[in-house]
Amino acid sequence: MNQRTLKALQLIDHDFEDLELWYPVLRLREAGVTVHLAGEKAGEKYIGKYGVPALSDLSFLEANPDDYDALLVPGGWAPDKLRRFPTVLELVRRMDGQKKPIGQICHAGWVLISAKILQGRQVTSTPGIRDDMENAGATWLDEPAVIDGNLVSSRRPPDLPQYMQAFLEVLLKK
Repeated sequence: MNQRTLKALQLIDHDFEDLELWYPVLRLREAGVTVHLAGEKAGEKYIGKYGVPALSDLSFLEANPDDYDALLVPGGWAPDKLRRFPTVLELVRRMDGQKKPIGQICHAGWVLISAKILQGRQVTSTPGIRDDMENAGATWLDEPAVIDGNLVSSRRPPDLPQYMQAFLEVLLKK
């Protein structure tokens, strides 16, 4: 790993898919990566679909993409809320423009669609938003994890091991 500690930003809102938020956070922390959670408000308690809480470290407005090496977007119903914040979409666009790793799983593709960064990219997601991903210009693949440059995507919780292996591979290559 790099001499300096890598930092990742995990977006959060209510009704996130519990495993899709926590598994990546824990895997990255195990690898020595500092992970911060960013929500609409700093210090806010967000509740996952299955009742697991998470506390945001900072607000979207406080999250400076220049301070982070990677971005994660969880699935669940949170992406439908996250994509409504212009600050979130700008954060995604800036990190993509800087070629920083962006991880998205399940319904998280909605955020990348709204940020308009999927044209010509290869991705996967929950099959339920396949049409949305393709309509945004992406080529959708039915695989546990797909790497396209700095973008790492995955389908659903059973694919988390392959997703995080791929995400760490991209992050540690940086």
